[in-house]
Amino acid sequence: MINRRHLLAAVPASLVAGSALGQEAPKSAKAKELRFGYQRSGTLLIAKQQGVLEKRLKPFGVEVKWVEFSFGPPLLEAMNVGSIDYGTVGDTPPIFAQAAKAKLVYVAAVEAAGSGAAILVPPGSTLQTLADLKGKRVGFARASSAHNLTIAAVEKAGLSWSDITPVQLPPADARTAFDSGALDAWTIWDPYFAVAEKRAGVRILATARGIAKQNAFFLGNADYTKNNPEVIAAVNEELAKVALWAEANRPAVAKVLAEATGIDVASWLRAVDRTDYRVAPLNEDVIEEQQRVADRFHRLGLIPNKVAVRDIVWKWEVRT
Repeated sequence: MINRRHLLAAVPASLVAGSALGQEAPKSAKAKELRFGYQRSGTLLIAKQQGVLEKRLKPFGVEVKWVEFSFGPPLLEAMNVGSIDYGTVGDTPPIFAQAAKAKLVYVAAVEAAGSGAAILVPPGSTLQTLADLKGKRVGFARASSAHNLTIAAVEKAGLSWSDITPVQLPPADARTAFDSGALDAWTIWDPYFAVAEKRAGVRILATARGIAKQNAFFLGNADYTKNNPEVIAAVNEELAKVALWAEANRPAVAKVLAEATGIDVASWLRAVDRTDYRVAPLNEDVIEEQQRVADRFHRLGLIPNKVAVRDIVWKWEVRT
């Protein structure tokens, strides 16, 4: 693994400035526990496997607990009711959560190019272009990043949302439906995407690249974040270092994730090679892109009210 000196040399200056956060716990730290909600991929799962957050938070007197979720919306529901304190999701779950007045804030972002998600078609499909989705059954998880990708793809093809038949299913159920021929297309992200690609005859109709940017986010329970900003900042900085290591050690990342999930290393290598690992504060470009996502869902009447993403962005404060 990259040593600490090299990691800090590569971290943006704004993050290096806060590197002391994890060395000595502030006397006013209130939390005794931090409950992470994680999914089967990404920087947070790598950090879990490496045990770095437990080590980082020990000086704060904060114990770490982990809760797995299959996709973002249930994770944020748990965060809203206070069952977890920190978690990572794609671009769409926070939009639906904010529209429902959930108690959460954006605390960090992973600005991505969107190659780790795609619209797949099953063996024997005659679909060749996005325009061919007209009249077809397209599966995706409601309020997930796949939901946004599906809408963006339909718009890019010059179709209206009513031109397709949306089939809203969690990833595991959608895979069953896809494999059985009950779906004409399936919008999905890694590692489910990488696993599905292995099946003979499955084709990529389009990847997210060029359709939707697909940023990802780390969020915190609003009350927990307000009361424990030093803890959240320390977690963010540690994840930024894990992300730097992941960028430089992709085969090792695939092995770590394979051990964590039971998914084969070959599938993980495929997924990891198209994943961007960068953890940073939300910048203006990320906020504006996320606002476009929110406006898209509001325009279609899929969320009940217009939301201002900026209203729930927590400023990642760094100390000198």
